[in-house]
Amino acid sequence: MEKTIKNDFNEIVTGRRSIRQYDPSVKISREEMAEIIEKATLAPSSLNMQPWRFVVIDTKEGKEKLASLAPRNLTQMETSAAVIAVFVDMKNEEYIETIFDTAVEKGYMPVDVRDRQVTGIKGLMESLTFEQKKNMNLIDAGLVSMQLMLVARAYGYDTNPIGGYDKENIAETFGLDKERYYPVMLISIGKAAEEGYKSVRLPIDTITEWK
Repeated sequence: MEKTIKNDFNEIVTGRRSIRQYDPSVKISREEMAEIIEKATLAPSSLNMQPWRFVVIDTKEGKEKLASLAPRNLTQMETSAAVIAVFVDMKNEEYIETIFDTAVEKGYMPVDVRDRQVTGIKGLMESLTFEQKKNMNLIDAGLVSMQLMLVARAYGYDTNPIGGYDKENIAETFGLDKERYYPVMLISIGKAAEEGYKSVRLPIDTITEWK
């Protein structure tokens, strides 16, 4: 049975803090973590290609490996319930037929629409340069990462996105093909042992134009 989650979206958004010190006694079961990730993957995705991939690092051995890649974030590594490494799969086109066949099986689209979309997406993906495809995938990865942090908050957990780590070696360290899986960010998750600081945002009039 899924955990009852908070319904106050305003509190979820405005109450989120980037946490660096967690309560090390708080653990998150893999079943609950899978629920959080599953809800996060309802985020928008270009062409519904879902390029995001996750490595959940929740064991002592895994965290020891990660510590050498993110030495400036040792407190988060040691005290969090887990650290989620977010990657994009640069060969995600291998899943085109799986995604759209499943949509047909579930009654979400007719076969003729599936055929048109699969043919069109295959053609588009073949035409993209590596950089174009990477940029598209990184947008999707940013969307799913933010959604993951909000879902975690709804489940009563706290998070912090981490960009300062050894991106060159993280894929191989955790048994992934570095040519295929491009690192995006780390997200620590757990129960805050500190309140965390509120952060200031620029005024809407500074960042927004109305035309």
